[in-house]
Amino acid sequence: QKVGTVEVRDANRPLKAGEEVYKAQCAACHNAGAAGAPKFADAGAWGARIKQGLDTLVNSALKGKGAMGAQGGGDFSDTEIARAVVYMANNGGGKFEEPKAPAAPEGDKK
Repeated sequence: QKVGTVEVRDANRPLKAGEEVYKAQCAACHNAGAAGAPKFADAGAWGARIKQGLDTLVNSALKGKGAMGAQGGGDFSDTEIARAVVYMANNGGGKFEEPKAPAAPEGDKK
């Protein structure tokens, strides 16, 4: 009986920009406002969400909220999903900075 899977990814690939991730992962629902998703660039729909802060928005995207399933653990890294959230929120009136790539762990210094 299978107990898990292993997936190999290139950890050194360049991170995707928020717009690119949005188009690939988020646009299907957020362009149309499907299942209650706040429509892209709709300041009225995004205003209250933006006031909750970026951490809350990213957490909702990664873990899922309402009809939206969890976006974490898929084709994009958590940082790339956060970039898509920033892209959507900023087009709805937010002023968040796009997350940078996580710092590489420091190696042994000899």
